[in-house]
Amino acid sequence: MLRIHQAIQSGSYPNASRLAREFEISTKSIYRDIDFMRYNLELPLEWDGRKNGFYYTEEVSDFPSLQISEGELVALFVAEKALQQYRGTSFERPLLSALKKMSQTLPDTISLDLSEVQQTISFRTRAEPILDLQNFDTLARATAQRQQLSIDYRKPGQAKSESRTIDPYHLANINGEWFLFAFDHLRQDLRTFVPSRIKSVKPTGATFARPRKFSLESRLRHSFGVHSGKEVCDVVLRFDARVADIVREKKWHDTQQLRELPDGRLELSFRLSSLAEVERWVLSWGGEAVVVSPPELAESIRNAARNLLSAHPDGNTVVKPNSP
Repeated sequence: MLRIHQAIQSGSYPNASRLAREFEISTKSIYRDIDFMRYNLELPLEWDGRKNGFYYTEEVSDFPSLQISEGELVALFVAEKALQQYRGTSFERPLLSALKKMSQTLPDTISLDLSEVQQTISFRTRAEPILDLQNFDTLARATAQRQQLSIDYRKPGQAKSESRTIDPYHLANINGEWFLFAFDHLRQDLRTFVPSRIKSVKPTGATFARPRKFSLESRLRHSFGVHSGKEVCDVVLRFDARVADIVREKKWHDTQQLRELPDGRLELSFRLSSLAEVERWVLSWGGEAVVVSPPELAESIRNAARNLLSAHPDGNTVVKPNSP
């Protein structure tokens, strides 16, 4: 809206189509902002049919200051605290700059002691990903500007990295971890890359058009994290009564359904296209979660349990050298 105001102030009589092209948003969004400026901010904004554009019917010296309540100000402060997880990334500076600009537009009449909020609200990350900030900045800029990249990528367990040419579609933070969703020209398919595994990155000089059909939400609809497949199956788990309340307290998946069992146990079901991540999740419950279906997930849990027993023998077992 501030940029719309500046365009009108310039005397160029901008219209919705021109503004939408310039800001790369829909004309519907422009009209919604125009209505807000006219009716909520009470700006003297009108349409000139002869010049095919908007103008002010009287002089407007400054854009109206942002009206904000005490509760909204606290929420803004909490948002600044949440930015701590982006410290050191390429997002830190523009986010802090945006907050600074918002704070400068606040009316001087609001005063609030934030010392209590400072002491009572914080954000913590259990395992902070280790990022090469220069590489991450290149990834973020290339994704936003649709620049093709050449990367050296090393998969877990591989001794050497592989050269890939990719079109970066989307950079996402999922459960505190960064992932890059990109079209891999070597595989001729959409692939998921972990930025911390990218050893080097540089633009190829080419640009690309992101397919309109690409949707991260659709791709991850049947994922338990970031892994997805083509076949969808029903996963059914039963939780012991000791942990049933913990399971009820969270929404674990968009497709989840809960069923109460007579003995206090809880049945949780959802639809997934990959079992890799849910397998690790089931194991994290230490036997208090039992797989009902599918059979292949139950077998994977049994194999993992055997490996755990083999790797953690009791005191009476003699562990041979070089044994698992």
